[in-house]
Amino acid sequence: MLALIGCYFLITGGDNSSAGYQSGYVDGYLLAGLCALIWSGYSVLNRRYAKVPTDAVGWFCLAVSGLAWIAHLSLETSVWPSEFGVWVGVIGLGLGPVGIAFFTWDYGVKHGNLPLLGVLSYLTPMISVILLVVFGFTQPTGSLALACGLIVIASLFAAKGWPRRAA
Repeated sequence: MLALIGCYFLITGGDNSSAGYQSGYVDGYLLAGLCALIWSGYSVLNRRYAKVPTDAVGWFCLAVSGLAWIAHLSLETSVWPSEFGVWVGVIGLGLGPVGIAFFTWDYGVKHGNLPLLGVLSYLTPMISVILLVVFGFTQPTGSLALACGLIVIASLFAAKGWPRRAA
């Protein structure tokens, strides 16, 4: 709960002002929640079918990229980057978060330390916000510090297995 409260502060800045939650984007929030359920369901099933080789992720990524390409061509207007730096960013996203991350997540869920993986996943939104501050896209605030502190405390509790449930 502490990590979720921390994420709330990261998203809203501690209030429902225009800088945070906006009721006009409820559809997007619901879709994000659906994505979270799909991803968590995938992770649970992935652990259950640990004998499926990690190489299979490549085939899933290929299928999804094909479906995304079809959806893009039928629903969107193509806009190609005009600057080299933007192309580097697009390729970096494809290789990093969308490429290597899927393979490492798959391997970690099947063969790794699940509690540690869970703790590290709590840190993802915090790291994103820290990068936004470092690169000057947002300002450091007390709300951000509170959010980061809550997420770190929750991660430490999770790593230590506290509070323990009675047997």
